[in-house]
Amino acid sequence: MAYSQIRLKILPSVRCLFDKLVQVKVEGLAPHRPVELRSKLVDDRGVTFKASALYKADETGQVDVSRAPSLGGSYTGVEPMGLFWSMAPETPHNKYVKKNVLSPTVVELEALSGDTGEILASETNERGYMTEGMKRIPVQEGRIRGVLFIPPGKGPFPGIVDLYTFGGALSEPKASLLANKGFVVLALAYYGYKDLPKNPKHFDLEYFEEAVTYLRGQPEVKGPGIGIISISHSCGMALAMSSFFSGIAATVCVNACIGNTVLPVHYKDIVIPPLPPIIKNIRMTDSGLVDIRDALPDPCWEKHRESLFPIERASCHFLFAVSEDDHNWNSALFARRAAERLRDHGKETFKVLTYPKAGHFLEVPHMPYCPSGFHAAVRQNVVFGGEPKAHSDAQLDLWGRVQEFFKSHLINKSP
Repeated sequence: MAYSQIRLKILPSVRCLFDKLVQVKVEGLAPHRPVELRSKLVDDRGVTFKASALYKADETGQVDVSRAPSLGGSYTGVEPMGLFWSMAPETPHNKYVKKNVLSPTVVELEALSGDTGEILASETNERGYMTEGMKRIPVQEGRIRGVLFIPPGKGPFPGIVDLYTFGGALSEPKASLLANKGFVVLALAYYGYKDLPKNPKHFDLEYFEEAVTYLRGQPEVKGPGIGIISISHSCGMALAMSSFFSGIAATVCVNACIGNTVLPVHYKDIVIPPLPPIIKNIRMTDSGLVDIRDALPDPCWEKHRESLFPIERASCHFLFAVSEDDHNWNSALFARRAAERLRDHGKETFKVLTYPKAGHFLEVPHMPYCPSGFHAAVRQNVVFGGEPKAHSDAQLDLWGRVQEFFKSHLINKSP
């Protein structure tokens, strides 16, 4: 076989935005020969993620991953982006981390002979975060710390606060990719970042109020309504902001708890205490991971009502996304409670999306699935739930629905 004739192609281009689908093809193989495709990336902490899949060339000596089924490996069946979402960390319990969105995520792809294991062809896919002309502005305004993403073109654009943060620091991928869709997005840090407190004793909602005021004051931002996107613990801040602030028009909560968790939330003279965990409901999995799914009580029980966020006060539209196999906590129950509470107060300004077999961290499309990892509040590795393919499908579906939701309530309407 003349290896020089074999090509691994990434179409339409080897460079694209992270949330884009690409077509992976191998050409010039011997007809019907087995070939193994491998993918690899190294994240910003130096953790290596890898996937592999076995294919068989067709009668013309081609493998088109968007049409041909994988016969084994990290996934099976026809999965156009399987080599991306099925990548798993070489060291377990690691979540993919991208700190600096000024550089792309580099995915190395290789085609190997299924008979000999020799490398036949290779190519690199550079998956970026910022379209040409987008501005990335570090924010240090009063107490506010974060990064502002402004899309290219003639504004003004709808404004969104992204509250994505785990264990402190700041995450920029979701904010930057959302900004590519025509939104000004403020990725807001709220602890453990720059000079913000590392271990706060409570969360100060007035800090978030300053952030909303800052965002609304930017000349590129079209008001009056602002959007919020949040996931996991940060949904608590989003629900509190929506309950107490005016001018929030659309709030996305991905796997939320409608009661406060971990630390008290302070706003003016109001204190919302965290829900007390039920320690006896924490269990160990067979693989030795902690499962905390049922560790929080129902916030609607009478004795826990003071921990509830008063979402019935909110004037915004809510989008609740729920992973039914979330093991961080019982997201499905909490979303049901949110819906009941809003309905009890005559409000139908919400939508609940449920994703069977998806786990806790619903990210942007094609992000490697994270089944387990270190939990900042538990201080141990915990199970996050989900099945890789169902989880990946959920990420792809949710991403489109989030954009539609914000366009519907921030562009076409004002609060």
